[in-house]
Amino acid sequence: MDSITTPAEMNDLTMSEKSRPLLEAVKQHIRDNVDPILEEFERLGEGRADRFSYVDGQLELLEGAKQKAKEAGLWNFFLPNAETGEGLSNLDYAYLAVELGKNPLASETLNCSAPDTGNMEVLERVGTPEQKEQWLKPLLEGKIRSCFGMTEPHVASSDARNIETSAVLDGDEWVINGEKYYISGAGDPRCKIMICMVKTSPDAEAWRQQSQILVPMDAPGLTVVGPMHVFGHDDAPHGHMHIKLDNVRVPKENILWGEGRGFEISQLRLGPGRIHHCMRSIGAAEKALDMMIERGQSREAFGRPILDLGKNMETISRARIEIEAMRMMVLKAAKAMDVLGNKEARVWVSMVKAMVPEKVCKIIDEAIQIHGATGVSQWSALPDMYTKQRTLRLADGPDEVHHNVVARAEVKSYNQDPHRRLR
Repeated sequence: MDSITTPAEMNDLTMSEKSRPLLEAVKQHIRDNVDPILEEFERLGEGRADRFSYVDGQLELLEGAKQKAKEAGLWNFFLPNAETGEGLSNLDYAYLAVELGKNPLASETLNCSAPDTGNMEVLERVGTPEQKEQWLKPLLEGKIRSCFGMTEPHVASSDARNIETSAVLDGDEWVINGEKYYISGAGDPRCKIMICMVKTSPDAEAWRQQSQILVPMDAPGLTVVGPMHVFGHDDAPHGHMHIKLDNVRVPKENILWGEGRGFEISQLRLGPGRIHHCMRSIGAAEKALDMMIERGQSREAFGRPILDLGKNMETISRARIEIEAMRMMVLKAAKAMDVLGNKEARVWVSMVKAMVPEKVCKIIDEAIQIHGATGVSQWSALPDMYTKQRTLRLADGPDEVHHNVVARAEVKSYNQDPHRRLR
């Protein structure tokens, strides 16, 4: 990999001077406007009759924090296009996203939530003027939410060539039939549009059979069957929904970038999306470490603080070491995207995607252990934090897919470099 990079460029992981004030502003926004509302936001939502809804007061809290972010100029900064976003490099955004991972509401208050971020970036880059006016504009304004329809229940969706949902052109309309599941965000009542991966050209070469089409969530024939559970939880109101499409008709103009370009579009969104997940995961690990230390210092057993028992001090040390190792890897992957572009940086992206969720799971697991029974209860944020990280080992490609990408690149590098040969 080093043979195709400039070492000086790849190893300079410093945040740009122009973005440092933005980082401080993000930290202050989370501290002043997001942290104070989290407990009340969650309390209001307890026991609601319709799980996939918001009760009076919840959205008002959220909109209040969003308005404060807009007034402070902290809005849509994930977008690389300086006209609609902040024009940040992937490296600069990495520093910011770590902070967003420390509070579950932080990303949305800045309009930087997945899957909207990936959908907005796709629309920004390949959408027609009409598509941008109808869907990108309200997404950029934070007025609606969106989802991305990829995974299917009856095929191994980690290989997107297996996708079976079909779209057939009938006059001026695409007719879509198929089934999707674990469609994150589709449970939110504010979700109004799905970018759907479909098969439009079954006779074309394997990588030209798929397309992506804009499907309104209220289109006749689209049925949200219900939520798929994650470790027994429905993750309402966000949700990971099971969706059926039965002769759903949308205008032929709803296709993105043209027929057979589904894989090209995926390259635009998956690289940055995977990196964003890893950045936020490091923030979650930082939060878990803080919780570990707080609990260990505040509880005593056998006449000593829990932190001083067993190997708990070593656990703290290893957590910090792992966090810093992950941070360097994610920053380097982000820099690779800036220097090499999304496609050429895919090996770096796969490295961090395979590495980070697994290590963050381990850190959260250690925090649970120090908390004892409370660590697995509804009184703690740790169970939700753990399940989100464990799910990431499947989302956006399972660990095995990413290890395979890295291993294939490494074997190729070895075979092409005579200086690496052992004999």
